[in-house]
Parts: sequence; structure tokens; C-alpha cells
Amino acid sequence: MSASTATSGVIGRIARLPDTPFEEIKSLWRQIFATPMPTHNRQYLERRIAYRLQELEFAQQQPAVLDRNKARIDALLERTKPKAKAGRGELVKLAPGTVLTREFGDAVHRVVAMPDGQFEYQGRSYRSLTAISNEITGTRWSGPAFFGLRGKSVTGGAK
Repeated sequence: MSASTATSGVIGRIARLPDTPFEEIKSLWRQIFATPMPTHNRQYLERRIAYRLQELEFAQQQPAVLDRNKARIDALLERTKPKAKAGRGELVKLAPGTVLTREFGDAVHRVVAMPDGQFEYQGRSYRSLTAISNEITGTRWSGPAFFGLRGKSVTGGAK
């Protein structure tokens, strides 16, 4: 297989990640990392999987490119990762554009963090994740807990 064929294969696989069912994302994570997923944040998982696929494909062929990409991705992850605050009940600050994904019932629900601190869900603006989780579930539910931003998932531990 030529280098360009390998490149197009990896690029195609990465390009398909946003359309891949979440169950397949979870399976792919286990396959290439051999560890439990640290979070259910789909955007985070896709970025890490994309990096790892490139790393596996190009590590021996182009180590300088790999080092540059790793530095750029690490900087991006550091700027956009949620910061956990000490103390129960305090909010996690999400970078604008962060997409939270949660499977519930028979649907996949996606919420986008907006620059003004609000959240967009199904074309409407909400002041809190809790309001969205209550709408999705029909019951009172902590929004940060519902979307996996509380407990072990915030600190990077396995669920």
C-alpha cells in the first residue's frame, strides 16, 4: 500500500467519525486505547480517536509530523477541556462550541455551549444544562450529572 493510499484511508476514517454511531465510537475507543473511556463527551472522544488513528498510521513514517500534531492537539485540548471546580454544586465552565452528547431513550441528544454561557438544544437557548436534562427526561435531574460532567468523569477517572 502506498503512503497516499494509507493517508486517504486514515483521513476517510477520521472524516466518518462524526457520523459514526456512539456505540461504535465506544468500541473503537476500547480497541485502540485498551482503556475505559474517560468521558462521554463525544467531541473529546472523536478528537482523541482521530489523533490516535494518525499516530498509529504515521508514527514510523513521519515522526516529525507526529510531534507537531501532538503539540497542537495538546494545546487545543488544554484550552477547551472543562475545568472542575472544588465544591459540590458548582458549575463546570465549558468552552464555547463544546458539544455535549447524551444517548437517552431512543434518541441522541446534542447540546452546544454558547459564548454567552447559555446552551443551545434543538434550536432553543437554555440558561442551564439542568433545564435541558429536565426537558429530555421529564423529571428533575442534575444537568451536569446527566451529561457526565460530575464525579469521576470530570477528573478523568473511569465510570
